[in-house]
Amino acid sequence: MNENKTNINWYPGHMAKTKREIKEKMDLIDIVFEVIDARIPLSSKNEDINSIIDKKPRILIMTKKDLCDESVTNKWKLYYEDKGYIVVMMDLINNTSMKSLYDKVNPLINNMNKKRVDKGLKERKARILVIGVPNVGKSTLINRLVGRKSANVGNRPGVTKSLEWIRINDKMELLDTPGILWPKIDNKEIAYNLASMTAIKEEVLNTDEIAIYIINTLLKYYKDNLIERYSLSSIDDLIDILDDIGKKIGAIKSSEVDYDRVYLRIIKDLRDGYLGKITFDR
Repeated sequence: MNENKTNINWYPGHMAKTKREIKEKMDLIDIVFEVIDARIPLSSKNEDINSIIDKKPRILIMTKKDLCDESVTNKWKLYYEDKGYIVVMMDLINNTSMKSLYDKVNPLINNMNKKRVDKGLKERKARILVIGVPNVGKSTLINRLVGRKSANVGNRPGVTKSLEWIRINDKMELLDTPGILWPKIDNKEIAYNLASMTAIKEEVLNTDEIAIYIINTLLKYYKDNLIERYSLSSIDDLIDILDDIGKKIGAIKSSEVDYDRVYLRIIKDLRDGYLGKITFDR
């Protein structure tokens, strides 16, 4: 049996409903913004989306550029560009400029309207679908495009609840969608990557499993980040690492290390960028 196989059924009813509603609206859509996390550019790319959006012009937007290991993520950027994708890497928190995205989408809008004029139709705003797995930054992207807070933002999956049209300017309007995953995640590494970056809720995988996966991945690729963050004296033994972190953060209960608090801190530190610039997909 392949030890990298798992059977995580994670498909709440609202995801099935969202998928159906998006399919029903696809005839209205001109362009697709597919949003993925630059730290997990393979794991956060839902291949299910291809069957929904068919052959619509698409821009692949890699968010959280500020948190990724660019030397690794750039290889993924080239990989997707070789497959024919238009790719934009963005830091939506520190850089509010949308120029890099507009440079890619404007030619698509112009091409759409040229086709309309050639058919004797009037030019109109482009209708753009924003789609991706939960918590990759779709709502933050929309708020940057609108220039004000129009979409709910939260560091947890499932903040956007329904499909919603949002007017951006006289050239485009967006259809915001709740995050959707695929019905069954059967690759263990992808499941843990998604859980590590909050695309799936902690209830699906135990926090101890997620935290230990994070430590092991950091030991493999970013050992120095881990040592530096928690002033580790040894990295030879997992229990020693957890004990060191527990003492460092004051997670002590009745003179014993409170491992539950340690697990939660490791997960939070990764998500908040305190463990350095990392990319888990290789």
